[in-house]
Amino acid sequence: MDENSPIFAIAIAAELAGMHPQTLRQYDRLGLVSPTRTAGKSRRYSMRDVVQLREVARLSAEGVSLEGIGRILALENEVTALAARVRELEHALADEMLKSPGRRVFAAGAQGDVVPLKSGTRAQRRTELVVWRPFQR
Repeated sequence: MDENSPIFAIAIAAELAGMHPQTLRQYDRLGLVSPTRTAGKSRRYSMRDVVQLREVARLSAEGVSLEGIGRILALENEVTALAARVRELEHALADEMLKSPGRRVFAAGAQGDVVPLKSGTRAQRRTELVVWRPFQR
């Protein structure tokens, strides 16, 4: 079962979240937790929606306003979407690197600049020893 699958009717979602169904309707009207709708316009909640409803209850109990809760949920949803995008890009990068190994090799220069290297070569490591002595008065 996917956490985003809309499977719970409002009565079941309310019971899982520990709320009254009318509270869920109010949160839907306010845009805090918006479930998907069936063809007959009835609400269907996912497990992710239920978790968000519990988060709304927790934040409300701590004294956060509904407007503040809405902003928090929006930011959490944005972070989740961005993290998924990062994972997607990491997988795409890994796939590209596996397809064409050794095509581009770079190293950091002494000043922090990017230095291209030929495939199969290593960056030269500096071997100087630097001794630091604190300033004495």
